[in-house]
Amino acid sequence: MHYLKRILQLTYCFYALIVFAIFTIISAIALFILLPFGKEKLAGRIYKVCRYWGKSWYIFTGLQHQEIFETEHNFKLPHVFVANHNSYMDIPPIVMLKHQPIRPLGKFESSKIPIFGWIYKAAVIMVDRSSPDKRAQSLRNLKSALQKHTSIFIFPEGTFSMTSQQPLKSFYNGAFKLAIEMQVPIQPILMIDAVDRMHFDSVFSLNPGKNRVVYLPTVEVSNYTMDDIDLLKEKVYQMMDEGLRRYRNYP
Repeated sequence: MHYLKRILQLTYCFYALIVFAIFTIISAIALFILLPFGKEKLAGRIYKVCRYWGKSWYIFTGLQHQEIFETEHNFKLPHVFVANHNSYMDIPPIVMLKHQPIRPLGKFESSKIPIFGWIYKAAVIMVDRSSPDKRAQSLRNLKSALQKHTSIFIFPEGTFSMTSQQPLKSFYNGAFKLAIEMQVPIQPILMIDAVDRMHFDSVFSLNPGKNRVVYLPTVEVSNYTMDDIDLLKEKVYQMMDEGLRRYRNYP
């Protein structure tokens, strides 16, 4: 029975990867067609294409995007979105968050993947840590997006949290420093089921089911200064830690 389940699991994973590749190629063609229409609204068009890509892939693979709002969210304002990160399945929900253009902060290395890398490069704000100048350019790009009323999305842990004992790794300062400097509210997000849909150990652990996203209360930053970065970071950390413990069986 175990071997049969594993064969079915691998069959499903290969099917999902093939569907992923097909929709990635279709999305790349759509973006290529949109390029001549000008750069003024290109970011919004890229976001829409990526949303349709995500929705289509979910439908064909039996995945279910579900959003839970613990408080009202103002979709008309730009936010610094922050979320927990322990699976590659944390990434598809980003483009499916309801009707709000978002530019995630992404690693430069992922832009080298054939075809997908081209879409990735157009959809995210890449961080290239190879030099101080390139890191500074990434920061300028993040600020520019917020100034244009486009939200940004950052995983403050920086990498996967690969433990069943604690919900979160410690946070880096970047997202919180940026929110204070730009006076943009922070929107904490919980990726509840991502690690169940695809474990961080292997992409061949993908399985169908819910992939819930929880909006925690928005954190305003108007009363914080650069001297309060640690206080703001700790407040958001505690909110997300408590939320993950409520939705998942952490000790």
